[in-house]
Amino acid sequence: MAIFPSRPLNPSRLNTLVRRQPLLFGAPFVLLMVATSYGLTYFTQTKYDLQDQRVKQVTKEQELKLAHDRRKFDIREEYFRLSAQPSEDWDMRRVPRPKGTPEWGVPPTEPTPTPRDPRH
Repeated sequence: MAIFPSRPLNPSRLNTLVRRQPLLFGAPFVLLMVATSYGLTYFTQTKYDLQDQRVKQVTKEQELKLAHDRRKFDIREEYFRLSAQPSEDWDMRRVPRPKGTPEWGVPPTEPTPTPRDPRH
């Protein structure tokens, strides 16, 4: 079987340059990736900072609206309001039983004993 040479017949200038000095193309690529990573962290941090600011910031108008709608809570007032309501405003109704259930329900079944291991 013939052995093929590792050198091309007509090497291009770019091919010979990369073979002689591989750092000429590798180093700028690595630097570009590292710089891009730092740049993207800056932009993403800005995005999260703006979102955090938007969530924490309440405008004066929203603050006034919250304070305006709120009613003061007084425990004595709630007690008297609840005690003044009639407690007998409900009717007793029978709940229909499912078909096949006896009138007085089903007696509770006794729990079935768990089988013991004969080896013990």
